[in-house]
Amino acid sequence: MSNKYKYMNNKNKKTKQDDKITKLIKDSLKTMNKSLNDNQIKLLVQIFKFIIVGGIVTIIDWIIYYICYHFIGIEPLIANIISFTISVVYNFWASIKYVFDVKGDNKRNFIIFIVFAVIGLGLNEIIIFLLHNKLSWNAMLVKIIATVIVMVFNFTTRKKTIRKIIKKKDDFVIFLNIKNKNIMI
Repeated sequence: MSNKYKYMNNKNKKTKQDDKITKLIKDSLKTMNKSLNDNQIKLLVQIFKFIIVGGIVTIIDWIIYYICYHFIGIEPLIANIISFTISVVYNFWASIKYVFDVKGDNKRNFIIFIVFAVIGLGLNEIIIFLLHNKLSWNAMLVKIIATVIVMVFNFTTRKKTIRKIIKKKDDFVIFLNIKNKNIMI
């Protein structure tokens, strides 16, 4: 099977998934007597997919953290680095495939993704250090709090920095979202 056919087949599957999610959101808005424009609905679809992918990533992260901390006896800060590192690889793949419309140089996108993942890991570590090591809060509760804070950070940074290439007719247009301004290249 050629790469072009695989791309088109994956694109059709993604479009069908987006159509189902869009219909679900529109139906939900209709029952609440609310309406949004197409861009707002697209953003809600993207947030919905981000939450699903993020939920799976979170489960992977928490299970590995729990095993490292409770069964193996690794300190929470080290267990966090291990679980976070493993889950970030899945997160990159799933974010590219299901959440953000990213095409092109995956090495560059991976580097950007990793930079923000390392920043997120740093935030995670600071929260765990302060709440668990200094205030003696429960290690799993602290992990949950850190996850929620870093999830918000991850969505906003990835939404604003990852390049999107949108095929429009026969031309490729690159949009960069910088400080909420779309710049077309």
